[in-house]
Amino acid sequence: MVLSRFENKTIVVTGAGTGMGRAAAMRLASEGAKTVLVGRRREPLEHVVDEIVAKGGIASAIVCDISSDAALTDMVQRVVGDDGRRIDGLFANAGVFGEFRPLAETDIAYFEGLIATNLLGTFLTIKHCLPFLEGGAIVINASWTVNSVMPGAGAYASTKGALIAMMHTLAAEQGPRNIRVNAISPGIILTPMADEVLDHEFCARLASHAHLRRNGTPEDIEGTVAWLLSEDARFVTGQDIVVDGGFTLGGPRG
Repeated sequence: MVLSRFENKTIVVTGAGTGMGRAAAMRLASEGAKTVLVGRRREPLEHVVDEIVAKGGIASAIVCDISSDAALTDMVQRVVGDDGRRIDGLFANAGVFGEFRPLAETDIAYFEGLIATNLLGTFLTIKHCLPFLEGGAIVINASWTVNSVMPGAGAYASTKGALIAMMHTLAAEQGPRNIRVNAISPGIILTPMADEVLDHEFCARLASHAHLRRNGTPEDIEGTVAWLLSEDARFVTGQDIVVDGGFTLGGPRG
């Protein structure tokens, strides 16, 4: 059976050029969504658009740095057009990891850079989209590091923890408008961003720690994102869904 849960619906995906954003956009388009792919670099966005269109889907690309309020104002205006058409869903996925640094060695400029994109950028993306959401759903990409510890990722985890707090508040505030707000907390997902900081040996150690005995791929995330954005999850809001293959489950690894 071919699903068409998003037929005639406009879904915005940030950080859509690679990794989890790309996988989610491909999945949403395969189910009928008019996908708007947002990212900082034009070339990877256009590659994803070409992939979607080649498979019969609908997609467009908008280059935008989500840390810029002015750029986001322009992005949303391009999505809705002069007639102010509706946005049906948002996957607020864009974010940066940076480098592994102990918190005691983290300088203010580095921390501010993570805050500008991961926290303020996500906040501004949602804020600008909200006036054009009538019902619908928002999914925020958080992280497993919020409730577990990865030494060296403290600054990154701090920005993601703030996103969980933001998600809870938005869910309460926007519920009367029938707008659902949830988060996903992916585990170790092998994306291009992860490749920049995780070497092969470390990846193997991380995989052995997961109960499913492997690290994740972007395709392991797309189904959860699609579900949360769809009417199948119409009574789910204010939740953080951990998608990590049992990495943070605890208990002995047999």
